[in-house]
Amino acid sequence: MVANAKARSTDFNFAEFVRRFWKKQGQNILLPVLGILLFLTIWQLLSSAGVTRLPGPLSVWTEQRTRELLLYPFYDRGGLDKGLFWQTLASLGRVAKGYSAAAIIGISMGVLIGVSPVLNKMLDPLFQFLRMIAPLAWVPIALIALQQNQRAAIFVIFITSVWPILINTAEGVRQVPQDYINVAKVLRISRWTYFFRILMPSALPYIFTGLRIAIGLAWLAIIAAEIVMTGIVGIGFFIWEAYQQSFLSDIILAVIYIGAIGLLLDRVVAYIQQLILPTGK
Repeated sequence: MVANAKARSTDFNFAEFVRRFWKKQGQNILLPVLGILLFLTIWQLLSSAGVTRLPGPLSVWTEQRTRELLLYPFYDRGGLDKGLFWQTLASLGRVAKGYSAAAIIGISMGVLIGVSPVLNKMLDPLFQFLRMIAPLAWVPIALIALQQNQRAAIFVIFITSVWPILINTAEGVRQVPQDYINVAKVLRISRWTYFFRILMPSALPYIFTGLRIAIGLAWLAIIAAEIVMTGIVGIGFFIWEAYQQSFLSDIILAVIYIGAIGLLLDRVVAYIQQLILPTGK
């Protein structure tokens, strides 16, 4: 009887937890789901009515080839014939390398430009000019300069994602409150202490803003680069091959992968920001 009482108590607590969670977060979950379902329903109706030649979302399941791609993402037959998991993983590997380089160089250069008005005046026009160049425009330049698809793809990711990090970091450094700077001068603290205790904590919100923008641009850039570059495993190349063979449902499935991974990457950076800046400051 004691055991049964404990079990009922546990069940009640779990039910209460679910109820409170749904009361607090239910609307945040339900409304986005309804929005997605409405969008998919309209898309399917337009496709079924012949308004557009683009297959509806149900084609992801009704087409046998696409259904196999959905159910068996881990297959690997060698060469470029791999499942979507491996295609996506290859793209993520390139994004990780290019984005990491962009973060290191962007934050470093942003700090230097932020603390030096002379460097800012000298380099800002150049940076503003370079950041306006579209990712696809860098592809032929990267291929000619680096002579290798893999390195060229990583460079395109880097050159696309470095600018929001650099510019936001520089702005964050310039926005350090003057009172903090005055206190540092009065206390005569060392440059390293000023850097780690005052400058970087004040600039971190701006830096994370740049990092969140950059991760989205990096993911967009790798897709564009892989579509143009041939002979490499990646989700972008997979889309191009599917287009060449008129596998439209495969393209839709790949686009779903791209959107889901992009959302996940943004949430990961946001989560890291919450860990480091729990108060949002």
